Amino acid sequence: MQLLPLRAGLHFVKSFNLDHLGSVALWTPLHLAPTPQLAAVSLPHRAQNLPERQTDSQHPLHPVLPPAMETEVRFCPKWHGALRFGLFFLLRGLVGVAEAEITCRSCRDGNMWYGAQELLLRVETSGPAAGVMGEVLGSGDRTGRVPCEPGPAGCAPDRGHQAQLRRERITDSGKVSQHRDGVGSTPRRFRRDSGGDAVSSAPAEGAAAAAAAAGRRAARWSGEERRAAGARQEDLKLNSSTFALTGDSSHNQAMVHWSGQNSSVILMLTKLFDFNLNSVTESSLWRSTDYGATYQKLNDKVGAKTILSYLYVSPNNKRKIMLLTDPEIESSLLISSDEGATYQKYRLNFYILSLLFHPEQEDWILAYSYDQKLYSSVEFGRRWQLVHEKVAPNRFYWSKMGLDKEPGLIHLETSISEGQALYVTCKLQNCTDANKGKPFPGYIDPNSLVVQDEYVFVQVSTAGRPVYYVSAKRDVFTPMKLPKYTLPKELHVISTDENRVVAAVQEWNQNETYNLYVSDTSGVYYTLALENVVSSMGLEGNVMVDLYEVAGIKGMFLANKKTDNQVKTYITYNRGRDWRLLQAPGRDLRGSSIHCVLPYCSLHLHLHVSANPYTSGNIASRESAPGIIVASGSIGSELTTSNVSAFITSDAGNTWRQIFDEEYAVLYLDQGGALVAIRHTPLPIRHLWLSFDEGRQWNKYSFSNTPLFVDGVLGEPGEETLIMTIFGHFSHRSEWQLVKIDFRSIFNRRCTEADYQTWHLHNQGEPCLMGVKRIYRKLKPTSRCVMGKSYSVAMTSAPCDCTEADFECDYGYERRTDGKCSPAFWFHPSSMSRSCTTGMTFLNSTGYRKVVSNNCTAGVIAEYTARRQHCPTQAPKGLHLVTSEGRLTATLGANVTFLVFLEEGDGARTSITVDFGDGHALTYSNVSSIEDGIKHIYKSVGIYRVTATGENSLGSETATLFLHVTCQLEHIHLSAPFVAVRNKEVNLTAVLHPSQVGTVTYIWWIGNNTEQPVITLEGSVACTFSREGINTVTVQVSAGNAILQDRKTIAVHDYFRSHLLAFSSNLDEHNPDVAEWRQDVSRVIRNALIQATGVREDLLLVSVLPGLPTAAEFFLLPDKQLTEGKAEKSSAHLDQLSDLLLNALNQNLVQFTLRPGVQVTVYAAHLSAATQRHSETYVCLFLLGMLLLS
Repeated sequence: MQLLPLRAGLHFVKSFNLDHLGSVALWTPLHLAPTPQLAAVSLPHRAQNLPERQTDSQHPLHPVLPPAMETEVRFCPKWHGALRFGLFFLLRGLVGVAEAEITCRSCRDGNMWYGAQELLLRVETSGPAAGVMGEVLGSGDRTGRVPCEPGPAGCAPDRGHQAQLRRERITDSGKVSQHRDGVGSTPRRFRRDSGGDAVSSAPAEGAAAAAAAAGRRAARWSGEERRAAGARQEDLKLNSSTFALTGDSSHNQAMVHWSGQNSSVILMLTKLFDFNLNSVTESSLWRSTDYGATYQKLNDKVGAKTILSYLYVSPNNKRKIMLLTDPEIESSLLISSDEGATYQKYRLNFYILSLLFHPEQEDWILAYSYDQKLYSSVEFGRRWQLVHEKVAPNRFYWSKMGLDKEPGLIHLETSISEGQALYVTCKLQNCTDANKGKPFPGYIDPNSLVVQDEYVFVQVSTAGRPVYYVSAKRDVFTPMKLPKYTLPKELHVISTDENRVVAAVQEWNQNETYNLYVSDTSGVYYTLALENVVSSMGLEGNVMVDLYEVAGIKGMFLANKKTDNQVKTYITYNRGRDWRLLQAPGRDLRGSSIHCVLPYCSLHLHLHVSANPYTSGNIASRESAPGIIVASGSIGSELTTSNVSAFITSDAGNTWRQIFDEEYAVLYLDQGGALVAIRHTPLPIRHLWLSFDEGRQWNKYSFSNTPLFVDGVLGEPGEETLIMTIFGHFSHRSEWQLVKIDFRSIFNRRCTEADYQTWHLHNQGEPCLMGVKRIYRKLKPTSRCVMGKSYSVAMTSAPCDCTEADFECDYGYERRTDGKCSPAFWFHPSSMSRSCTTGMTFLNSTGYRKVVSNNCTAGVIAEYTARRQHCPTQAPKGLHLVTSEGRLTATLGANVTFLVFLEEGDGARTSITVDFGDGHALTYSNVSSIEDGIKHIYKSVGIYRVTATGENSLGSETATLFLHVTCQLEHIHLSAPFVAVRNKEVNLTAVLHPSQVGTVTYIWWIGNNTEQPVITLEGSVACTFSREGINTVTVQVSAGNAILQDRKTIAVHDYFRSHLLAFSSNLDEHNPDVAEWRQDVSRVIRNALIQATGVREDLLLVSVLPGLPTAAEFFLLPDKQLTEGKAEKSSAHLDQLSDLLLNALNQNLVQFTLRPGVQVTVYAAHLSAATQRHSETYVCLFLLGMLLLS
C-alpha cells in the first residue's frame, strides 16, 4: 500500500480520452482563487523498456496525452474540491484555469455518435504563485445525428428522443456505469422556448415567492409566462464575436493558454490525434492578441513540418512559453520569452515524460525521462544536466524555503531493487555520492516517498504489514500513531495544510468506505474525524473519496457518509469536530412546498465526478464569493442518481434554493458578483443563463446566432473574469469556432460602497465558528454593477470565548455518547510521558486538544488545554528492540542496524546494553545516544539471541530478539543409491553448498507418492521401497528467499550385484563434477561394458559417483525369465555375469574415448561388494563409498 502524494504547487495538467483510456490525470482548480486545486487518477504500472512509449504507475502515457505531460503535479497546498485522494474535480465540466485542452472526438467520423462524456478537456495551470488562470467549462457534444437543422430556430427534440440520447451517451463508454449524477437514470423534461434552445422544464416560482422577492422579477416562469416573455427574452444578447480556425476541421484536440492578468494574449494549440496510429499527426499553433477576437496561425514560426504535442507555461513568468514536439517525430523544445510571439528550437537527447517547475525560480525545471532518469535545467530548458538515474516516477520534489537548507535541493526516491527503494536528497547541479543525503535510515517501499509542505512521508513494510513514517519540519522520522486497532489496509495522505495532516484510512473491516483521521502539528498522533466516508473506484482502479472543502470559509467541509447502507451528505464548520445534515429547501422551482423533515429527509449533494468530469454532478465555491456554493444533488432520505437538480446556498450552507431541475455548469463572473450557467446537453445551443443576485433570478442571453456544439469554455485569467471564450463546432466536420463573449457590456457602472452589505457567518444561528465571529462584505443582491479588480473580500473577526465545541479528542481518547472524551480501552494516558527526562516537564493531556486554526480565547481553555507537569521518576518500561528494516533475518557479513525504543522512563538516565549473542556486547550511557541505531556485523551463520537491557537507579527491563543470520544457498545435491533392495532401508541425503546457510527446511517427495511430501529440518531421511521398479525421489531446500531442488531415480530390485569402478587418471582432468556430466559418462561407460562383454542392456546399470577422484559403480540384475525369481538361480546367474565383467576389466578391455586424444581405461576397483539377496543382510559398502566420495 502506497501513500498518495499531494504535491504542493500545481504546475501542469493532463487530458482525458474515455474510449482509449490507458492513463488519466486531470488537474483542475475548483475556484478562481490564488490556490488552485487538482484532480488526478493514478494508473497501473507498465514496464519502462524505452525508447518505446510506455506507461508507469505515476507517469501515465496515453495516446491522447503528450509524453511530457503525463504526470506533472501530484500535490495541492489545499484540498478545495471534491476530494479523491488527490482527485480534486470541479463541478461537472467547470474548470477554473486559463490553459485548457479541449478535444472533440466526435470529429473523427461523421456517422458515429459520441456522447458528451467523450469530450476531452485538457486543463493546465501554472502553480500557486501565479494564481488560477481562468475558468474552463466543457459541456455538450458535437455530432451529425441531432434531429434538427442549425439555425436560429435551434433544436427541440421530443422527450423520448432526448431520453434516448442520454442513455446512448451513458452506454457509449464502459467507464460511466457507476455515475452518481443521474445521467441516463431518468428522462429529462424538455420543452421548446421562444429562443429555440432545448431547455429543461421552466424553472418557476409561485406568486408567494415572487412577492417575497420584493417585487423583483421571478427567476422561474410558468409555461404561459415564458411564452409571453419569449420575444423580450430573445432580445437579450451578449457582446460576442466568432472566429473560425480555418484549415483545422480535422483536428480533434485543442490546448488553450490565456497568458495572464492584464494581458490580451491567448495561445491555442490544435492537434489531430490519430487513434489508429496512437500519435499526433498534425498540429497548428494559433495566437490572439485581442482577447480572442482574432487569431494568427504561427506554424511558419515554429516550423511548417514541426508537430507539437504539448504547451507549458512558466508558473512564475507567464511570458515564458515552452512547446514540446511529438517524440515520435523528434525530441525538441521550442521556447518563447515574449508570450509566444517568437520561438527558439532546442534539440534534446532524451525523451521527456514529465516536467516539474520550481515554485519560485522561473527558469528552474526538473524533467523526468522515459528511462527513469531525472534531468535539471536552470535556463528554462535551453540546457539540461543529468541529476540521477533510476528515479521512481513522480517521486521527485523541489526543496521548500524555510525548511530545507538550500533552494536547489531535490528530494527524490531512487529504485534499488524490485521491493526496495531509498529516499535521498541531491543538490541541483552537483548530485554526487559525496553530496547525497539520506534522511531516512534504511530502505523504504517503492513509490512511497511523499514530500508535501513541511512533512515528509515514507512507508516500510514489515512482515507484510505497512508501517508509515512521518518527518515534520525535516526532523527525524517517527512512526505515525493511529488508534491502536485501526490496522489500516490502505492509508492516503490527503492534506497537510494548516500545520496538520489529514489522512484517509481504510481499516481492516472496511471495503467501500474510508475513515478520516486528523493529526496534531507533529503529524504523528491521529484522531478520528469522520467514519465511513463514501468511496468508489474510478478509472483503472483509482480510489475516490467524497470530501469537499468549501472555498472562502475556513474550516467548512462537505462529505458523503454511508450510514445503514444509505449515503447522506454532512457539513462541518469546525474542521470535522462536528457534522450535521443539510436542511433541504422549503420550496421547489414552481413555488410548491417541500415536506422534508430532519433527520429523516435532507438535501444530499454529489461531491465528485466519475470517469467523465463533464457529465457528472457538480459543486463549486470560490474564495472571492464566501458563502455561495452551487451543487447538484437530490432531496430525500439518501443521495440518489435520479431527479438530480441544481442547488445554491448564499449563506454557507444554512439554507438552500433549487435553481435548475437538471444539470448545469455554473461559472463565477466578476469575483462572484454574477453567475453564468450553461446547460449540459449533447445538442447544439446558443444561449446561456445569467444571474446577478446570487442565483435568485436567471436571465437567458444568446451568445451565437447559430447553435453551437460546445466543447469547452475558457474564462479570462484572474479574479475579474469578464471575458470568456466558448469553443465548439457548428457540425461534426466544421472548423473550431471560437466565440469571444465580453460581459462588460451588460454592466453599466462600477460598484460603490453603497452596493455592498455585511453578512454574518453562522451555523444555524451560532456565530462563533472556529473560535471567532466573522463578518464579510458582499454585494447586495439588488446591485448590478462591476466590482472589478480592486474588490477584496473584506472580513472582520472578533474572538470568542472557548467552549467545549472548540476542542476535539486527543490521541488515545474517544468521544462517548455523552459528548465527552474518555481514554480508549487500549490507551494508557501515562504513556504520553515516555519521552520525559527527570527534572524536565511534559504536557499531560486532558483528553482534548484545540481544533487546528481555532482562535478562541479564555473561556474553558484552561480546563481543556494540556497541563504542564514535572516528568515522573520511574524505572524503564516498554523497552523495544528491532532491526532498522523490521526483519528477523540478516545476511552474513552485512551491517545489521538495531534500534532500541523506550516507552516509559528517564531515557537520559537509563543506560542501554546490547548483547549481540555472538560474544560481543556494547553499553551506552543513555537512550538518546543511540537514536541512529547500533550497527553490528555477524561473521558466522546461525540463530543469535540478541538482548537489550535498559537500566537506571529504579530498575531495569530487557527486550529480546532472535536474529537469523544466513547466507545465499548456491546449489544442492541429492545423494541417493542408484539401486536399492526392496523393503530394505535406504538413506537419502541433501548436500548443500555452502554447507552452512542458516535455517533450512527440506521438503521430500519419495517414491511415486507426490501428494504428501515429508517436511524435515534435517538433511537426511531413511526410507524403504516396497515394490520393484523405478522410483523417483525429489527434495526441495528452502533457505531464506531461495528454494532449490534436486531429483534422483532409484531402481528397486529383490536381487542385484554391484562393483566399484576406477578409471585412468586422465579422466579426473576432464571431470567438472556436475550431475549432467556424470549422467552422460555413466551412459558411455555402460555402452563400453556392453560392447566388451556382450551383457544385455536391461541387465546392467552404471552410476558415476560425485567427487574426485572419479569413481563409478556397476549393478548387475538377474534375468527374471532365466532365474524364475528363485534365489539360487539368481545368485548363480549374477556370479556368471560378474565374472564376465571383472575379467574384461582386469584385462583392460573396457575403454572409451572422452574426446579426441583422451582415451580412458576402466578398471575394477580393489574394494568388492557383497552379494545382495533378499534373505541375507543388506551390506551398504557402495553407499558408504558414495557418501565418502561426495
